Amino acid sequence: MMIVFYILLGYLIYRFITGFLIPVFKTSRQIKRQFSDMQEHMQEQMQSRQQTTPEPNSGKPKNQVGEYIEFEELKSN
Repeated sequence: MMIVFYILLGYLIYRFITGFLIPVFKTSRQIKRQFSDMQEHMQEQMQSRQQTTPEPNSGKPKNQVGEYIEFEELKSN
């Protein structure tokens, strides 16, 4: 009777390992790989954007079309 119990227990452990643990480990490894690939891709995009973005002029206004004149209201007596 104990032999049948050990065989059944061994079968259940085998099914648990092959049906649950191995797929979980494979899936977690695949997700980690995809996440690291996505991070690398995002870093490459950020670096390419930083390289292509022109640096803003420091403190110098751009040439403006036209002229801005401040308007002050005069008080009438």
